[in-house]
Amino acid sequence: MITAGDFRNGVTFEMDGNVYSIIEFQHVKPGKGAAFVRTKIRNVISGSVTEKTFNPNDKYPTAFVERKEMEYLYSDGDLYYFMDNETYEQLPINASVMGDNFKFVKENMVCKVLSYKGSVFGVEPPNFVELQVTKTDPGFKGDTATNATKPATLETGAEIKVPLFINEGEMIRIDTRTGEYMERA
Repeated sequence: MITAGDFRNGVTFEMDGNVYSIIEFQHVKPGKGAAFVRTKIRNVISGSVTEKTFNPNDKYPTAFVERKEMEYLYSDGDLYYFMDNETYEQLPINASVMGDNFKFVKENMVCKVLSYKGSVFGVEPPNFVELQVTKTDPGFKGDTATNATKPATLETGAEIKVPLFINEGEMIRIDTRTGEYMERA
């Protein structure tokens, strides 16, 4: 059992016969009245996202989600193929299950495939990836105020903002949770 006061991002729980995963949460303590927890939750099975407020004392059964490391092989149309590194079985996963941060994953990277009772509902890429910059404009000296950035296209096709000193062909480290440039690799 988990109380609503213990909610954190990524926690899964059962409510009304469905399984939900917390995307965002906020503990609110107004000056008047009782505290409450404002959340944005995703139905693990259907993928729908709703906003709901909870009393911090509400209790819900914890849902156990299987997180299995699998290697991303390739994509074919709307299907992405992953391989289990222990049994070498291939698992096709629909594009609708992939999150926005999957655009930073290239072939042969190991990701965590999330499933509940056998049905896959999400893929977690590694927290940090190293990718090559394939296209960006040159940065000019004296072109800055503070923290000036420019758009850059990565080898996976994703676009992010990078500092002006980054050039084409350089390897950079990216935080896949925020989609932000971290450092040169």
